[in-house]
Amino acid sequence: MRFSNRPRYAISAMMNLALVKQQKSITLGDIAQLDNISVSYLEQIFASLRHHGLVEGIRGPGGGYHLTRAAEKITIAEIIAAVDKQPGKLNPLAIATNSVSEAERLWHDFSMRLYDFLNQITLADLARRWPHSHLGIKHGC
Repeated sequence: MRFSNRPRYAISAMMNLALVKQQKSITLGDIAQLDNISVSYLEQIFASLRHHGLVEGIRGPGGGYHLTRAAEKITIAEIIAAVDKQPGKLNPLAIATNSVSEAERLWHDFSMRLYDFLNQITLADLARRWPHSHLGIKHGC
């Protein structure tokens, strides 16, 4: 299974935010440079993250984005759900009423198990394993 670029970039950007001091902001320009992605694409991703209450933007000098909650309280599943434009969940009612094929049931079950797995992994979990040297940001700066 492979995720589209949008969730992957969102997770990477959120990791950048998690690796700086809590409540310290980082600009989209800095994140774009670190992740080698266009600022305009990041703006779209961050609009979704903002809409779902995962990040907050600060305008003006010293502005940028920061996490709205501690990294321990944000799961990878939340990030993916916030930015993924391809909702992969089937209607639970349809599953209950036997109006879907066995293949659809299998994929629904797989999706739910994957969601449960990703819902157990937090940004803090990833931050403990993430190679800081690849981010261009020093932990705690």
